Amino acid sequence: MFGFGMQEVVVIGIVAILLFGKRLPEVARTWGKYYSEFRRSLADIQSQMDMSDIYSSRPASSSYTKSSRAASDDYDDYDEATAPKFEPPPSEPREEPA
Repeated sequence: MFGFGMQEVVVIGIVAILLFGKRLPEVARTWGKYYSEFRRSLADIQSQMDMSDIYSSRPASSSYTKSSRAASDDYDDYDEATAPKFEPPPSEPREEPA
């Protein structure tokens, strides 16, 4: 149950009894109604949004052919990172002892 162990559930139950007392069944029913209404609304929203088109790897149009795929594979918008070559700074001319 929500990743809770038996000890955590017992503590939550004791706290709920202390907070709500004799009204605990009424409060539990009310929260159950709110939760079921929330789940129903969430399911309604999910059914209205068709996420399969967004997450599918294949395009939605049926006119997708092998040649159009090959043409799109030829184009590569990735530019390899380049940096200038490291050149150490020129050293100052040194006078050689005679």
